[in-house]
Amino acid sequence: MTLFLAGSFADPSRDIHSNQIDLSRSTQAESPRPDPADFSAQELQLLQKRFGVHGPQTPIAQLFTAGLDHWLPLRNQTLDRLGALTPTLRREAKAKGINPMFLAAILYDELQHAKPGEDTPLAVQSGLFKTHGLAQLGVEELIHQGLLPKNPSPHQLAWAKSELLNPERNIAILAEKMHRLIIALDAKPGNNSNSSTSYREAHLLATLAYLHNGKLDYPTRILKYMQDPALHGLVYGNQKPTASALI
Repeated sequence: MTLFLAGSFADPSRDIHSNQIDLSRSTQAESPRPDPADFSAQELQLLQKRFGVHGPQTPIAQLFTAGLDHWLPLRNQTLDRLGALTPTLRREAKAKGINPMFLAAILYDELQHAKPGEDTPLAVQSGLFKTHGLAQLGVEELIHQGLLPKNPSPHQLAWAKSELLNPERNIAILAEKMHRLIIALDAKPGNNSNSSTSYREAHLLATLAYLHNGKLDYPTRILKYMQDPALHGLVYGNQKPTASALI
């Protein structure tokens, strides 16, 4: 499946019912600074049909999310946890050809907005939560990756949830998920490292973020986190940034 850029449906020669989305076209000529997290109505329809994603968070949920982002003690704790995992993050990003800042942004978001107790083995095995671990992945992702059969047994499900609770395995599964989705979108892994200057690459990452979370406001948040100096310090630096850089 090839992914249309936002605005690329203006060409009447294209069949919008073909399930093809073209990432190779850019709207730079139509707009001087297009938002890579904007999707056309037709593009959203195809993504929803193909992957089952849906609309934005409710306004109350968005306010809650924004509030957590400004709570400095939680932010510092999130950066501490993520900093301890950067060697794994870098390794898995390189192995799968994924922008490491993109993986870092997803992990930062999921850690920052995690529900209390959702990463405890008891809560996970109880079935209270549908997604698990650092990146909030579901057991169905292990089915997509061939690590579980289509109809897993209770024992296999328990194993899968334990895998997702393992931080290093969770990051590896997240990187493989992004690699899998890039292939499904007829794009190429390893070509998304210039997202700050390339609309096409930024739009690909926005699409991947949308497919990961399923909420329409999520891509904008992820692209914003990718510009966070503190996250850059963790991913590309040798030590944690100073406290002044966290504000």
